[in-house]
Amino acid sequence: MKKLLILSLISFSAFAFAQTVNDVPLKDIDVDYVQIIGTGRSLSTKVNVEIDFGQETKSISFKNGTSIKDEKGRNIKFNSMMDALNFMSANGYAFQFAYTTNDEKDRSIYYILKKNK
Repeated sequence: MKKLLILSLISFSAFAFAQTVNDVPLKDIDVDYVQIIGTGRSLSTKVNVEIDFGQETKSISFKNGTSIKDEKGRNIKFNSMMDALNFMSANGYAFQFAYTTNDEKDRSIYYILKKNK
């Protein structure tokens, strides 16, 4: 009985501390490719990072369905896009290619990543 209780607590804690996107743990995203998008933050050296894996998001919502959240539901802040790329690599994704946009409305860096099997 003790073993079952300990195993249950370990399983729960692993789930409870998972980083999520749109309430889905990163390791449970069931697609081959994801796109991470980095944009600069006003008055900060950090970057905003969003993930697109084809998830459905509501057009009018107070809950951002593309940001990476920590175990407490707060947006994870990254020092740079390399920080975000290393984070994604540690969570089972491999870099494929990158591109940038640099116009008046959109100054972003896009990375395409493939989930390791």
